[in-house]
Amino acid sequence: MNVMSEEETLQVELAELRRRHRALDDEIADMGNHLGSDALRLRRLKKEKLTLKDRISRIEDQLYPDIIA
Repeated sequence: MNVMSEEETLQVELAELRRRHRALDDEIADMGNHLGSDALRLRRLKKEKLTLKDRISRIEDQLYPDIIA
């Protein structure tokens, strides 16, 4: 049985979060190109995108900690 290390698990999660973030970015851009888009839905998508960005940042901090010399 192949068990992934914590770092590998975080890498997989990071890749998925980045993919979802890009997809939301595309969806938001598409909505912005259409007049009469649902403002509430657009606001929710932007909030979700920010939440994903925060999660991505936290995982990146775990994987690539700043080393102060």
